[in-house]
Formats: sequence, C-alpha cells, structure tokens
Amino acid sequence: MKVPPLSRRWLLPALLVSLATLLLGAGAATAFESDTVDSYWRGLYWAIALMTTVGFIGNAPHSGAGTAMSVVLMVSGFLLLSLVSAALASLFVREDEQPFERRERAADEEILRTLATILERLDARERRRPPGEG
Repeated sequence: MKVPPLSRRWLLPALLVSLATLLLGAGAATAFESDTVDSYWRGLYWAIALMTTVGFIGNAPHSGAGTAMSVVLMVSGFLLLSLVSAALASLFVREDEQPFERRERAADEEILRTLATILERLDARERRRPPGEG
C-alpha cells in the first residue's frame, strides 16, 4: 500500500501559528512571570528557548498560568520541529521515488499498449469467424 507523502502546504500555516504562539507566549511570560521575566524581549527569549526545546532560561515558572503557557510553548515547539522535519524528509523521499515512478508509469503504459493490441487481435478474430461458430 502506497502512503501519500506529507503535504507541505501545511508548513506555512503551521509556521504562522507557531510565530503567533511564540509572540503571545512572550507576552504571557512577561505578564504571568514578572519576577522571572522582566521585559517583553526577555519573555521572547524565554519563549524561544522553550519552543526550541532548550528549556527554561533562568527559573522555572512560579504560577499555574506560567506553567500552562510553558507547556503550550514546549508542545508547539515539538510539533513545529516534527512538521518541519517531516516536510524536509518528504522532499528527499519524493526525489528518490521519481525515477521509480517514471519506470512504473512506462511499464503501465507498455502493459496497456499490449492489452490494446490483444483486444484488437481478438476483435479481428471475432470478425473473421463464420456466423455459425461459437
């Protein structure tokens, strides 16, 4: 059974959602973890560290909202990394499959031509057969 390749059309929307999550996460880190994150830019740095699976920069979150936001950033980072890796892998797999698909298509066309020839010969034989036979 042939597995359809990963559609790369999901990559751009996923990148945009991840960027929005990153920017919102930076603001949330600044708002919820003011004792750890003192500015939006430090929050952005903190959010990037979480999304790239580096881990916490400085202290772990102290509030429940900060912990939840950290989990969302970590999971979205893992998802984005997986999606980008799969999209890149599908490019290589697709390039490897193209010669095989061309050979397979050529073989299919040859089989269809052979079947068409056989059908033509059978039709010609049927037309030559006398009316009382068969």
